[in-house]
Amino acid sequence: MDQAGGDTDFSATGEVTGDRVTVTVRGEVDMSTADALFRVATPEATAGATLDLRAVTFFDSAAIHTLIRLAERYPGTLEVIPSDRVKRVLDISGLGEQPWLRG
Repeated sequence: MDQAGGDTDFSATGEVTGDRVTVTVRGEVDMSTADALFRVATPEATAGATLDLRAVTFFDSAAIHTLIRLAERYPGTLEVIPSDRVKRVLDISGLGEQPWLRG
């Protein structure tokens, strides 16, 4: 499954294994692409998600809101692997110590 937002530098590709989806995200996650990320990360019949954000170059408040929505959708089963840039934004926003955040 692949979704592209309005920005051509964004991609989110999801792969479902069992009841878990792994989403690899590249480029900018902002208000024009955050909904596409959410859709890719929430296919039917999934109980957990891993988001690989190591190739994300921009992450704004809409992206943060998407992570919060995903944490609510997947309580205890969300895992987020951030890029350094994403980690910094989450630290600044007060979300740097969330249990779903890795690395």
